[in-house]
Amino acid sequence: MIKDNLKSIELFFKGSHFYRGLILTTSILIPLVLFYSLDIFSYAPSIAIGVFLNAPSDIPGSLKRKINGTLLSILLTSATTCIILFGKPFFYVLVVLIPVLTFLISLLSAYGFRGSLIAFSGLLAMVIGLGVHYDTPSQILIHGLLIACGGLWYLLYTLLVNRLIPKKDEDQVISETLLLTGKYLKVRAKLITKKNNRTKLQNELFLLQTQISEKHETLREMLLTERKRSGRSHFDEKRLLIFISLVDIFELALANNLDYTKIDTHFSERKQHLKPFKNLNFVMGNHLIMLSESVIKGNKIPTKNKLIKALNKASKGIKYYVDDVQLPKAREGAMMLHNLYDYQEKLLYEIRSIRRVMANVKSASSLKLQDTEAVQFITHQEYSSSIYFENISFKSPIFRHTLRLMVSMLAAFLFGEYFEIRNAYWIMLTVIVIMRPNYGLTKERTKNRIIGTLIGAVFAIAIIMLTTNTIVYAVLAALSLTFAFSLIQQNYRVGATFITTYIIFVYALLDPNAMNVIKFRVIDTLIGALISLCTTYFLWPNWEYKNLNDVIESVVKNSTIYLLATQNLSHNKNSDNINYKLSRKEAFLAVGNLNAAFQRMTQDPKSKQIELDLIYKIVTLNHTFLAAVASLGSFIQHHKTREASEQFDVFINHIKNNLDYTFALLHKDELKPLHTGADISEAEDKLLLNFQKLSKKRNKEIEKGKTIIDKSMLNDLQEAHLIYNQLLWLKGLSESLKKSTEKYVNAFS
Repeated sequence: MIKDNLKSIELFFKGSHFYRGLILTTSILIPLVLFYSLDIFSYAPSIAIGVFLNAPSDIPGSLKRKINGTLLSILLTSATTCIILFGKPFFYVLVVLIPVLTFLISLLSAYGFRGSLIAFSGLLAMVIGLGVHYDTPSQILIHGLLIACGGLWYLLYTLLVNRLIPKKDEDQVISETLLLTGKYLKVRAKLITKKNNRTKLQNELFLLQTQISEKHETLREMLLTERKRSGRSHFDEKRLLIFISLVDIFELALANNLDYTKIDTHFSERKQHLKPFKNLNFVMGNHLIMLSESVIKGNKIPTKNKLIKALNKASKGIKYYVDDVQLPKAREGAMMLHNLYDYQEKLLYEIRSIRRVMANVKSASSLKLQDTEAVQFITHQEYSSSIYFENISFKSPIFRHTLRLMVSMLAAFLFGEYFEIRNAYWIMLTVIVIMRPNYGLTKERTKNRIIGTLIGAVFAIAIIMLTTNTIVYAVLAALSLTFAFSLIQQNYRVGATFITTYIIFVYALLDPNAMNVIKFRVIDTLIGALISLCTTYFLWPNWEYKNLNDVIESVVKNSTIYLLATQNLSHNKNSDNINYKLSRKEAFLAVGNLNAAFQRMTQDPKSKQIELDLIYKIVTLNHTFLAAVASLGSFIQHHKTREASEQFDVFINHIKNNLDYTFALLHKDELKPLHTGADISEAEDKLLLNFQKLSKKRNKEIEKGKTIIDKSMLNDLQEAHLIYNQLLWLKGLSESLKKSTEKYVNAFS
C-alpha cells in the first residue's frame, strides 16, 4: 500500500497536471516579483487576476483551439470586468446586469467542454469584479486592459514553456488512456468467472468505457489535428501509433463481449479451464498499467516475459479442456475457447506493437493511417452562431441550467446585500463552481466542496495559530495555488481543499484578523451550496430520465448504420473499409453517451430514477448488441472468411427491421408491421446445418485417427460456429430490445 501511494505521488509530480499547476503559479509570481522590483506593484494584482481568469480554458487539445479559446476568454473576461465595475456603484443596475451577463455567458457552454470553461472564466470575472474596488473610469479601463495583458502573458508564457518542454499533455493523456484500458481488461477478466458479481462489474465497465471514449476523443483532436496542421514528426508519429493500437485494443475488447450464459453452461463445473484466459487478461491489463507509468516516468518498459508465459498457458488450456471433456462433447466449448484465445492473441499483438513503439524499434515507425483518413476520425465541434441561438429553448438542458444559474446568482447577490455579509461575492463564487446541469453532479460537487472547504479551513487555522510569519503564508499560498490547479479536474475534493487554503493565506497576508476570513469563507460556502442545491432541485430540473429517449434513439440509429456497414464489409472484404471504421466509431460514441447518461441518472434522487431497472436493461441490451456486431465485424476483418451467404443477408435484414421498428417507437413515427415469415427460420436451419455438416466431417476425421485439426478445417468450423451463434444472438438481442423499448415508450407515454 505504501509503495503504491509513493508511486502515485511520483507519477503526479512527473505528470502534466502538476506541470500545469506550476505554469499557472509561476505565471502569476513572475509579474508580481517583476512589478515589485520596478516599484509599480499597484499594477501587478490586475495582471495576476488576468492570468487566473484565463487559465481555465487552457486544456489539452489542438494548438489552434487553445489559442483561439484563450483569446476569446481574454476578450470576455476583460469586457465583463469593465461592465461590472462601471455598474457596481448602482445597486439596481447590478440587479439587472448580474442575471443578464450570467445568461449571455453561461450559454457559451453549448460549444462543448472548452466553451463551458470559457463561460466559467467569464462568470468568474463577473464575481471577482464585484470583489475589487476602482473609483474612476480611467482606473476601471486600466484594470480591464491589465487583465487582458495578464491573459496574453499567460498565453505567451505557456506557448514558450511548451516549446521548451513539449508534448507533456500528449504524454499525460496517452498515459491515462493506457491506465484506463488496463483497468478495463482486468474488469473484463473478472467477468469471466464472477457469476454473482456481474451487474456491479458491468457498471464498472460502462463507466470505464465512457472515460476511455472521452480520452480517445481528446487524443484524436490532439494528435490527428496536429498532424494535419504541422505534418509528421518522429514524436507525433510514435504517439499516433500508440493511440491507434489503443483504439484497436478497446474495439477488440468491445467486439468480444462474451455470451456469459453460454460460458456458465459449458464451464460451470470446469471453471479451472477458464483460469488461464482470465489470467492472461489480468497480465495484459497490468502490463498496460505499467506502460502508462513508463510514459510519465520515462523509464524502461517492462519485460514481455509474463505476457508470453500467460499466452502459452492459455494456448495449452484449450488442449487440456478437450482432453478433459473429450470430443465431440467438447466441441462447442472448445470453439468458444478458440475464439477467446484468438481475441486475446490479437490484444497481445497490439500491446506488443505499443511496446515496440515505446522501445523505438525501427520496424514500428511506418504509419498506415493516411492524412485524408485521419481527418475523418476527428469529431469537429461546430462553432457557428446558430448553435448559441438554437439552445435558447426549454428543450435544451443548457438553457434550463442557464436559467437556474441566473436565479441562483441573483439570489446569492441579494442575500449578501440584504444581510450585509462580508465578501458576499464568495457566495456567488461557490454557486458558479458547484452548479452543474443536473442534480446528481451538483450534489456530488456540493459534498466535495463543503468537505474540502472544512479540511482547508482546519489546516489554515492550525498554521495561523502556529505562526504569523507572512513569508510562510506567501509560500503556502503559492503551493496551495499550484496544487489546487493541478488537482481540481482530477480530485475536486482535494482541489477544493487547496483552493480554500490559497484564499485564506492570501487574505492572511492582507488582513491580520485571518480567523474572520476563515469563518466567513466556511459560512459563504455553505450558503452558496444550499442555494445551488435548491435551485437545481426545484427550478426547471433536468432529470435524466426525461433526456434518455433521444440518447437511446441515437444509439439505435448508429447501431443500424454499423450493422449495415458490417454486412457491406462481408460482401466487399477487400475494398477500402473506411466507412466501416467511421460507422463503428460513431456507434461506440453513441453507446458511450448512453452509458454516461445512465450513470447521471443513478445520481438523481431515488424518486426521479423512474423505471431504472428497465432503462438499465435497455442500456445493457444496446451495449451487448453493439458488442455482438463488433464481434462479427472483427471476425470478418481478421479471418479468411467465405463470401457472405444468402442466409447471412436474411438474418441482417430481419435484425435491421427490428431496429427500424425500435427507432420508430422512440421517434414516434408510424409503426410498420413486422414480417416474421418462414425466411428467417429457414435461414437459421441452413446455417445450423452447415455447422453440423462440418462437425460431422471433423468427427469422421477423429474416428480415422486424425486428432490434430487442419488450419483450414479449424477456420471453417470457427466461422460456421461464430457466424451462426452471433447472428442468432443479434436476432435475439434485437427482439429483446424491441420489446423492452415498447415497455419503455408505454411507461413514459
